[in-house]
Amino acid sequence: MTNRKQLFWATTALMSGFLMAGAASAQSTGTEATEVSDVVVTGQRGPRNLDGLAVAETVAKTRNTVNQEFIATQAAGQTILQTLNLTPGLSFTNADPYGSSGGNIRLRGFDGARVSLTFDGIPLNDTGNYSSYTNQQMDPELIERASVNTGSTDVDSPTASATGGTINYVTLRPTTDMGGWVQGSLGDFNYRRMMGLFNTGEFGPWGTSAWFAASYQNYDKFKGIGELEKVQYNARIWQPLGDNGDFIALAGHYNENRNNNYNGPNLGTATGFCDVAQTQVCIDQVNDPANPFGWGVDFDRTYTAPTVRGGVADYDTNGTNYWGLRINPSNTGNIRGNSRFTLREGLTLTVDPSFQYTLANGGTQQAVMAESEVARAGSSDLSWLLLRGTKTTGGVDLNGDGDLLDRVRVMTPSNTNTHRYGLNSSLIWEMNENHRLRAAYALDWGRHRQTGNYGFVDFSNPSSPSFVDEFGGRNEEDNRVINLDGYDLQSRDRLSIASLNQFSLEYRGRFLQEALTVTLGVRAPFFKRELNQNCYTQNASSNVLCTSETPNATLANGNVTFAGRGTTQYIAPYEREVKFDDILPNVGATYRFGEGHSVFGSYSESLSAPRTDSLYAVTRFADGSIGNPTVQPETSKNIDLGYRYTTSTIVAQASVFQNQFDNRIVSTFDEDLGQFVDRNVGSVESIGFEASLGWQPTENLNLYGTVSLLDSELQDDYVYNAAGAQLQTKGKKQVETPEQMFSLRASYKFNDVFSAGVQGKYTGERWVTDVNDLKVDAFTVVDLDARFDFSTLGLEGTYLQVNVINLLDEQYYSTLGTRASATPGQLGYSRPFAGVGAPRTVMASIRYSF
Repeated sequence: MTNRKQLFWATTALMSGFLMAGAASAQSTGTEATEVSDVVVTGQRGPRNLDGLAVAETVAKTRNTVNQEFIATQAAGQTILQTLNLTPGLSFTNADPYGSSGGNIRLRGFDGARVSLTFDGIPLNDTGNYSSYTNQQMDPELIERASVNTGSTDVDSPTASATGGTINYVTLRPTTDMGGWVQGSLGDFNYRRMMGLFNTGEFGPWGTSAWFAASYQNYDKFKGIGELEKVQYNARIWQPLGDNGDFIALAGHYNENRNNNYNGPNLGTATGFCDVAQTQVCIDQVNDPANPFGWGVDFDRTYTAPTVRGGVADYDTNGTNYWGLRINPSNTGNIRGNSRFTLREGLTLTVDPSFQYTLANGGTQQAVMAESEVARAGSSDLSWLLLRGTKTTGGVDLNGDGDLLDRVRVMTPSNTNTHRYGLNSSLIWEMNENHRLRAAYALDWGRHRQTGNYGFVDFSNPSSPSFVDEFGGRNEEDNRVINLDGYDLQSRDRLSIASLNQFSLEYRGRFLQEALTVTLGVRAPFFKRELNQNCYTQNASSNVLCTSETPNATLANGNVTFAGRGTTQYIAPYEREVKFDDILPNVGATYRFGEGHSVFGSYSESLSAPRTDSLYAVTRFADGSIGNPTVQPETSKNIDLGYRYTTSTIVAQASVFQNQFDNRIVSTFDEDLGQFVDRNVGSVESIGFEASLGWQPTENLNLYGTVSLLDSELQDDYVYNAAGAQLQTKGKKQVETPEQMFSLRASYKFNDVFSAGVQGKYTGERWVTDVNDLKVDAFTVVDLDARFDFSTLGLEGTYLQVNVINLLDEQYYSTLGTRASATPGQLGYSRPFAGVGAPRTVMASIRYSF
């Protein structure tokens, strides 16, 4: 048995293949090392990978995997989350046809902030709010495999946020032979994309190999005016260490997006123009550009040039909805290391270090400010301005007309800059052929700098303004708005340090002649947030006042007030530290019987520490300390029971599950405080059924289908505002969460030249409001792919591929702007909006390999 495992490691290391299928979603080198070994020992004979979509699993949890064979059939440049959307349990709605505008994740009812997204084992969820930015993921052509754990994390998952499962993808390994390819794509909405990859092959005396890749894409929005642009660079180098499977690998990734935003229709009810209960009403308004709330609504196409006249009070009367001032910029990158070392026979060490960089904002923040008066935008001090050193006693001439009478538009960004260091390591002890012990340590340390330096708008073309810099005044001093005190005006200024130290232990044993595999694991996360607030905070809220104003005398409780701001109390800039920790079990078992049959079961617990924004909403307590009295960590308990059947032509999996989600945190708008406040609002109980079936009835035909059924119910009403009003949510369903999903794919290889596939997914109705007084209709999206392979002409790896997204031109709502209630006059009422799904989109890609 030991020789068999050593042969496996020596010949395949961490590459994909039939025997790799069961480890496809391993989040770290340590997890992958243990699971691959189990596959070799317990895996059934014969092919276990049908069309790259039906991949057999052996782990004791519900897991679904796709690999590059299937990924390559999807649209070039598409986000990997859309590619995974056929797998059961996952609902992903794309904001545009090509994936660069982001989208919304729902996994068994959990939103993307509660699902761990990892890349070669490193966590990608934002360190502050845990959001997943699906438009910033690695080019799909470079992903070896991707998978979804629908209910639980791995025991060594380095996460303080995931209560609802994990999504992970793994990078291609360099090839042993030199080669590569170039690829070009064209499509609807002026889609243009170029990408190339070069494999060095093995070089040097130690068999080193590497690959380098770059891509560029640009296309127009499918409605309105604007474009989306993305450039990405990737590389990986691989160094084997001997012939026993040990290695060191280093990879780098950089992604830059500059995207104009979309606007969506209003989902008003009694007083609205577009009642979502009658979707056709919205659809009928597509060709009515005068309708401000219709299906085809987007941001304003024109901007009325502001007048600039000396001695006259000139106002910029435009709204904030001009398309050219709605851009979403992001710069992200990471460096990832993976390594495996055999310390002695039966003792293995894996070490995966990483560094990540993020600079991003929503790009939509702007305000009109006065040159001379005391003027405030939001909660920031914009009075007595001084621009570029031109000091006067009455303000500053912002538009150069020689007076101080005007109101001029500026950018008011909310920038986030993160430096993040990580480490995931495991020590694996093979006690004997049937028993293994693994101890793991994970570190995730992030410096989260959030600033809002005001910047200027470029009016060199008055009717088509743009921001001088997409990040406001962050990068250039000449682009900063400064008051007479020399203070850089900004909307926020805080520094947060998020640090996770996690220890885990896992035992795996095989019994009953290796038919039964038992996994007993536990992880202990120790999470700490260091909070440094550099602005004044309105008491009992998260509203801030970033100002150089001198406060009045300090009150007895330690708070301060400001002249001209009434009796409103503020907490002076402060530092505080909060800690969260827990002991979380993660256990499971699989039992094989008969020919290809197995059953599995698992139980796991998870913790999600409060997000940064939740902890900056502070209150002055009676003892003079400050803190948040309500927001506690979220927790979940998940039970999975399932059955699998695997033969040479069938890969089937079915599971039932139950989840208990407690201390759910919801952000609601408090009318008394005039801001959003985070609160723990009770429990959610979910039960469901998921199944997938891959079948190869003939050599050239592959069929794949899935079913997802979910019943998820809120268990409590919750306190909606400071006055104690109760929002009636007990017994209601979760927002944005479909209770039924079905998917089906069929692919056929007609001959050595032509192959094609068609796939569709049905997504059931989704609630828009917490009290369930508004929902959107179900929808079905069908996609088509077809490939012409030129290998018969001696051009191996060269092909032409056509993809049609939304083949039947279904009209549906994609992302939803959820609210508490959509009924006028009811508690929590506000009018929700939604994103519109992309129409039929045709694209073609041609690849030349060398």
